[in-house]
Amino acid sequence: MKIEQIYTGCLAQGAYYIESKGEVAIIDPLREVASYIQQAQDNKAKIKYIFETHFHADFVSGHVTLSEKTGAPIIYGPTAEPGFDAIIAEDGQEFKLGDVSIIALHTPGHTMESTTYLLRDENGKDYAIFSGDTLFLGDVGRPDLAQKAASMTQEELAATLFHSLRNKIMPLDDDVIVYPAHGAGSACGKNMSSETVDTLGNQKKTNYALRANMTEEEFVKEVTDGLSAPPAYFPMNVQLNKLGYDAIDDILDRGKKALSPDEFEVVANETGAIILDVRNEKDFVKGFVPQSIFIGLDGTFAPWVGALIADVNQPILLVANENQIEEAITRLARVGFDKTLGYLKGGVEAWKNAGKEMDSLRSIDAASFKSEWDENDSVVFDVRRPGEYETAHLLNANNTPLDDINSHIAEFPKEAPFYVHCAGGYRSVIAASILKARGYHNITDLAGGYSAISKQDLPAVKGGVSA
Repeated sequence: MKIEQIYTGCLAQGAYYIESKGEVAIIDPLREVASYIQQAQDNKAKIKYIFETHFHADFVSGHVTLSEKTGAPIIYGPTAEPGFDAIIAEDGQEFKLGDVSIIALHTPGHTMESTTYLLRDENGKDYAIFSGDTLFLGDVGRPDLAQKAASMTQEELAATLFHSLRNKIMPLDDDVIVYPAHGAGSACGKNMSSETVDTLGNQKKTNYALRANMTEEEFVKEVTDGLSAPPAYFPMNVQLNKLGYDAIDDILDRGKKALSPDEFEVVANETGAIILDVRNEKDFVKGFVPQSIFIGLDGTFAPWVGALIADVNQPILLVANENQIEEAITRLARVGFDKTLGYLKGGVEAWKNAGKEMDSLRSIDAASFKSEWDENDSVVFDVRRPGEYETAHLLNANNTPLDDINSHIAEFPKEAPFYVHCAGGYRSVIAASILKARGYHNITDLAGGYSAISKQDLPAVKGGVSA
């Protein structure tokens, strides 16, 4: 028996390849499926099943394409109603895979079709669970995403999750391995570990949601407390996963259309496409196509695209280095943004050489900021998340998290100069690019973010106390 966790850091997502006696099961595949097919071929094995733990909200799964290319059936848990052919497993249904078997355990609560897959080894012993978004390491799936579809409140879904965990998962042996669908950084939970594999026994000791003496009321309160609003693109991804989608090969062919500066300008004007610059932030600030939005591939790219662009139907034009084009289109498609219309051939240099207008962003280091900063006069916006800001922030800095910037544009001064910073410099350039595209031009980005500012002996507030 072979188990491989295929972890994608940008999405904090784990897909799984399970093989026994020449038969393969794939659990929660990514949208680009060639690697799974190639791996099976290299091992002289055949993909027999494609298991989906639920209708994912944070990424578009590769189940439909993988099934079309291999003939393997897609399997969902009870109550799922996909818009394509699939096996809807009964609770407890067994699927043989070589010498091992996979049991569908219906574990509703995160969503009502959520299913955990229990792997039993060749001796019939419970070996591992693939828990999807039902159980994470250190957390459980948020219960607020499926409210509308389930006609239930988040509290009712949380109560359902409580019983799923206690009736289906916690009775399993402590040595059972837990393979979750996500780790730290995913918006599908709030307190996930950076580890991606653990034993169930250790989770019973360390995961707040698995406390043995926990009441249903306590569970519901703790699981629903402090939930931030889910990203706007989540419901659209659910629909793509539920109803089907275009093949990624077609999306790549369309997106890899090279456009001259003149053609690029015409397409942007005619389609209302967002110009998305995915280069490094240090390159972006030096010069960019006016109205570009920066979200660099070097950072948490896809989740920020989803949070800030939000509408998966929004046309996109890319500005990128030549070696970034396919990666950018693929990572956009992973979260449902399929309408990449092409890219600027030759990049920013070609745009400049064509005599087109350029824009840039003033960016200074922390030492330069210290010499400019005035406690009573300088206006500073900290775009980190509230928890980061509350831990420590510059005296008199405003907290306007990047996640919510589109709803708080009016808080920034239109005419007066101001500074923007984050933790390390990536998010602040995203924020500044959005503001510049909206007509705010008196912005200075603080390169290096708060990690650099904090070393400059400037007055700060730490834990609510001036320091």
